[in-house]
Amino acid sequence: MGSSECRLYPLGERALVLEAEPEAGFVGQRRIWWLAERLRQREGKGQVSAEPALEELVPGMNNLTLVFDPEVTSSARLERRLTELWRQGEELDFTPREREIPVHYGNEGGPDLDEAARCCGLTPAELVARHSGGDYRVYFLGFQPGFAYLGGLDPALAVSRRREPRLRVPAGSVGIGGAQTGIYPAASPGGWQLIGRTDLVLFDPNRDEPSYLLPGDRVRFVPVGGSPC
Repeated sequence: MGSSECRLYPLGERALVLEAEPEAGFVGQRRIWWLAERLRQREGKGQVSAEPALEELVPGMNNLTLVFDPEVTSSARLERRLTELWRQGEELDFTPREREIPVHYGNEGGPDLDEAARCCGLTPAELVARHSGGDYRVYFLGFQPGFAYLGGLDPALAVSRRREPRLRVPAGSVGIGGAQTGIYPAASPGGWQLIGRTDLVLFDPNRDEPSYLLPGDRVRFVPVGGSPC
């Protein structure tokens, strides 16, 4: 499959999935972000106005799911439109938003920092420096509303999840789980190693754009407060 091609298939009677081949990698992902941005013109609480037939857009890893109104358009018509846009699109047309996440590393907000650093063969200060020095991208949202799956974690910081997950991880907790890092938008059970916490509200259903992070965003973690070491 060439870079200008994609695969389309129905997901029930009201949804269509556009999928790039896995080997397209980051280039294909950026094209998906570009396409979602072209289609998404939000009004109020997330309605799509640029394409009236579309009710919801859900970017995923190497795919984009579109929920549509079959009384307004047909699946075949939407497939033709998406194929046309996909072939027109250039991944460099997508300009990511820049997002900074202030983080209080260690102490009560990051109870696993010392243990995670030990597992990585680093001091806590070295782990913080590497984690906050990374250039991350939001690949997609999932798990809970506003939870961003980030790419770009330094492989040296990959650390196993906890053997016993916590029953309640506070909202704003920044953690590492395997080869990923992320932020819990709301309190929930979780098994990631918690290394810090942010005061930002990552998800608020009352905002015009409920999620602070969106697919394609470029993210930086910024240490605040005193040293955790």
